[in-house]
Amino acid sequence: MLNAPARLSIVQPPHAAFDVVKVLWVRHWNEHLFSLAVERPQSFRFRSGEFVMLGMEVEGKPLMRAYSIASAAWAEEVEFLSIKVEDGPLTSRLQLVGEGDELYLGRKPTGTLVTDALRPGKRLFLLSTGTGLAPFLSLIRDPDTYERFEQVVVVHSVRRVSDLAFRDELSARLADDPLVGEQAAAQLHYVPTCTREPFENQGRIQNLIEDGKLFGDPITGPNAFDPAEDRIMLCGSTAMINEFAKRFEETGFEEGSNARPADFVIERAFVG
Repeated sequence: MLNAPARLSIVQPPHAAFDVVKVLWVRHWNEHLFSLAVERPQSFRFRSGEFVMLGMEVEGKPLMRAYSIASAAWAEEVEFLSIKVEDGPLTSRLQLVGEGDELYLGRKPTGTLVTDALRPGKRLFLLSTGTGLAPFLSLIRDPDTYERFEQVVVVHSVRRVSDLAFRDELSARLADDPLVGEQAAAQLHYVPTCTREPFENQGRIQNLIEDGKLFGDPITGPNAFDPAEDRIMLCGSTAMINEFAKRFEETGFEEGSNARPADFVIERAFVG
């Protein structure tokens, strides 16, 4: 029996606008969701919650997409969370990469899902759907987040239970994290919900608000969003972001930015 041919490594030619970085690891959560991490160039700096361009050469040209960074700003690797799209120009290729392969990484991270874009408050709600969880993984691994807010509530809405990436780590409140483990144990709350399979929480984020689960024990404070002490970040589907942005503005919240911090922020780079 002949051995199968060795898999060819994915390499990228040098490019003036991007760094060439090696893939350190890949983790497939299910058939349409995966994480990967690449080495971090020495000159690469970002704030927790920002996004950057990631991609590879396709047909002689760089094919790049904006990806939120899932690793903390202090980490030695740059981590991402991605869906798998069978016929997606980039993700159909990206999902096939393995350890040692090369990708292009942008040099200018940016974005509004950063604590600098919010006024001081007591509770920070991070509302996400699908891979919108990624920037919040960065924020909850950053000690500064816990210095700024007394409670940090991560809400993750997905279709299926297997889509709850990092469920074990979040349920354990990042107990194994050497930098924020103690702070997260006291201040981090994880609220996952599924819309298409039986689960402890069922329905969309709106359902959690209506039945009070979003504000239930062990979360303390008002049983509704309060502009006086709550700050909110939104990341995920366009429909969810638009729905909640409108809702918050109608109830007295102001949208913030890097130039003018306020009560809630969204990542407009991903909004159509």
